[in-house]
Amino acid sequence: MTDSTRRTFLTAGALTAASYNRVLGANDRIGVGFLGFGLIGKQHVFDFKKFDDVDLIGMCDTYQPRLEQGLQYMGNPRAKGYSDFRRMYEDKDIQAVVVATPDHWHALHTIMACAAGKDVYVEKPMTLFIDEGKWMVQAARKFNRIVTVGTQRRHGRGVHEARKVIESGTLGKVHSVRLASYRNIHPGFGRSAPGDPPPGLDYDLWLGPAPKRPYQAHRAIYHFRWFWDYSGGQMTNLGAHLIDQVMWIMNVKGPSVVHSTGGRFALEDDGETPDLQDALFVFPGFTLTFSIREANALRGDPAARGQAYLGTKGSLILSGGYEVLPEMKIDPVNDIPPFQGHPAGGPVRSDTKPEPWIAPSKGGVASDARYGTGGEDTMAMNERDWLDCIRTRKRPFCEVEDGHRVAVACNLANMSLRLGRSIRWDPEKETVIGDREAAALCVRPYRAPWDAVLRSLVKV
Repeated sequence: MTDSTRRTFLTAGALTAASYNRVLGANDRIGVGFLGFGLIGKQHVFDFKKFDDVDLIGMCDTYQPRLEQGLQYMGNPRAKGYSDFRRMYEDKDIQAVVVATPDHWHALHTIMACAAGKDVYVEKPMTLFIDEGKWMVQAARKFNRIVTVGTQRRHGRGVHEARKVIESGTLGKVHSVRLASYRNIHPGFGRSAPGDPPPGLDYDLWLGPAPKRPYQAHRAIYHFRWFWDYSGGQMTNLGAHLIDQVMWIMNVKGPSVVHSTGGRFALEDDGETPDLQDALFVFPGFTLTFSIREANALRGDPAARGQAYLGTKGSLILSGGYEVLPEMKIDPVNDIPPFQGHPAGGPVRSDTKPEPWIAPSKGGVASDARYGTGGEDTMAMNERDWLDCIRTRKRPFCEVEDGHRVAVACNLANMSLRLGRSIRWDPEKETVIGDREAAALCVRPYRAPWDAVLRSLVKV
């Protein structure tokens, strides 16, 4: 970054809330730029075109064919295209940016946007490693930016109603939560050989802060999700959505212990992240288990229906809509296997008949358990909340600190899997307890020159 560019960033970042509202212009419309025109980036453009108080005026992508397609899809002849996001960040007509790039760029794009005076909507997973989240929170506070994270499912009506059910004590003591993300994509996506990048792809800029690697098709467009350099697999992909809901419903900051096992056992391709993973999180007063399967959908497992909150008096299954299932009140002695009966002095069965602890109930809006589609448009709700908070300067519902906390849980699970042992975590101090090797994995080096850019903007 040149000195003049950095001065531009820092000057823009000094805007107050009052002056920021003046920057919106006489027509009070928010100029939005988009980073990344991939699967999710295209969805964001589709959504923002529906908002009548937004101008879609910038599109950035390192792959020229996508950049051209994105500009055409935006439908604004005045919109500008950028192959280098730094040029887009210099555009004073853009007040806010949507970051829908590969995961390894989320943190630095957000930090640099905050420094440039832009408010940010950043897709999940928010980070690849724990310290990135700390830097993003630091940047949002330092430059007074509104930063929303794309963990939108907590907006759902069923999620809010489920939290009220649990807070009311209806389920009794909720002591465990079960999650699962099952699908069967065997034998996988195949293998891609090293070669030259396709014409129009700035592969070096696409890599950005990630390590320099030879180009492979699967290391770039879409399939980057299954490589450790750029993502965290399904634990950070779908797990970010599901674990975020659990942490919000149960009102916890983070786990105290995380243990995860698994590996890439079944898929016959060149991916690195697990196709099978089981993680156990210990939170205050309850445990969370999360199972990932990429080569068996196991449709008979109740956890595949959504999140299962297990209480002493009943269970709640949440997937957009929710259902409360009562437990039966019994004489505990009657649940002991009778066999031929107890000898003298043993427990004595009673005539007590089982009866429900609570009444069954349903609520919310039904949706797909895995992707959250088919019910409410929670992504649009999250986008709308971000735009409203840009105007009011109030805290978004899915704020950067919320995204950081759920990313911590996901990243701890992957760290545990790769180290082969449990990790103890202090959610208040945000530090690993008693494990120097695990603590060292909380940060990864950025590739030059992006390491210097990072250090120029936040305290590392």
